[in-house]
Amino acid sequence: MTDTSLPLSRFKVLDLTRARSGPTCVRQLADWGADVIKIEAPGADGDNGGRNSSDFQNLHRNKRSMTLNLKAPEGREIFLKLVETADVVVENYRPKVKDRLGIDYRSLRSVNSAIVLGSISGFGQDGPYADRPGYDQVAQGMGGLMSVTGLPGQGPVRAGTAIADITAGLYCAMGIMAALLEREVSGEGQWVDSSLLAAQIAVMDFQAARWTVDREVAPQAGNDHPLYMPTGMFETSDGCINIAASGDEMFARLCKALGTEELLDDPRFSDGPARGRNRSALSEAIGAVTGTGTTAEWVDRLNGHGVPSGPVYSLDGTFADPQVRHIGMAAPVDHPTRGSMELVGQPVRFHRTPWQLRNACPEMGEHTDAILADLGYSEGEIDTLRERKVL
Repeated sequence: MTDTSLPLSRFKVLDLTRARSGPTCVRQLADWGADVIKIEAPGADGDNGGRNSSDFQNLHRNKRSMTLNLKAPEGREIFLKLVETADVVVENYRPKVKDRLGIDYRSLRSVNSAIVLGSISGFGQDGPYADRPGYDQVAQGMGGLMSVTGLPGQGPVRAGTAIADITAGLYCAMGIMAALLEREVSGEGQWVDSSLLAAQIAVMDFQAARWTVDREVAPQAGNDHPLYMPTGMFETSDGCINIAASGDEMFARLCKALGTEELLDDPRFSDGPARGRNRSALSEAIGAVTGTGTTAEWVDRLNGHGVPSGPVYSLDGTFADPQVRHIGMAAPVDHPTRGSMELVGQPVRFHRTPWQLRNACPEMGEHTDAILADLGYSEGEIDTLRERKVL
């Protein structure tokens, strides 16, 4: 498959992002074939642990890189020339920074009315907290995630990955693609923005709706499902297993698989609300049985009875799992200095035009000269720009 056959190959994206939320957004566009130009300040060779770190490599694959000093008048001029033929600009500066640089939506639109600007901020482009710096854990706390994560009575706990950053990036990418579809009707671009705070609240989903609809404040539930039991983690003789058996029919299947049919006649577990009220006793009864066998034995037995279950892995176990290997969640790529390595694959499959891991993360400024040459700059002009610290 060639680059031009990929779903987004007809789009050019100018990537001004750094840290995690913005690069997560742009990675979606790059993986589906967009021509992404990562624009980096001269001398600022990477964040997220440095350019050769696993994090940076995973975030910035499938891109071209050029250096450009946007604070220099010549740098802004070059950027606006790129905007003339681009489809999308993505940035995650604090809201006022793009205004100071003269690359706000109004300025971009003045040179290309079809441009889509994707912006990600900590708290939104306006409002009382707009100028505050955004950080994932801050958004996790303000968005309610930390209040429901962890064991009951333990106190707030952050999630083990950057949920707010990642979801803000994914929501922004979805918004950008929707704006590109709308542009096919109107011919006009528009400004799309997401924030860490809004994304974190949105991803709380049913937990958030417990408050907005029922005015119920969700408590911590540990490894149990907040509402539906028995769904949780149970110890085995050699590890742990997750079991999801909510609902009367599924509970009956679980009891049959465990050989604990007597639980079906226990009034404490007679229906969903009763099982929820008596979750500790029910979990203890189930755990007493699961502890007598291995994780693999119980996974096979429970799934054989139609009860959803699976092992609890550390990440080495995750990527060794045969189903994970089958769906290609570790995608190979060759890097000029790191050699052969695997990055994290896309979780969405297109069965006719699948995503491609085409290139490893580029070296800083690797494509600067070629990109400027496409804009009509001569070798001498490029050398002068480099001498003037514009590149």
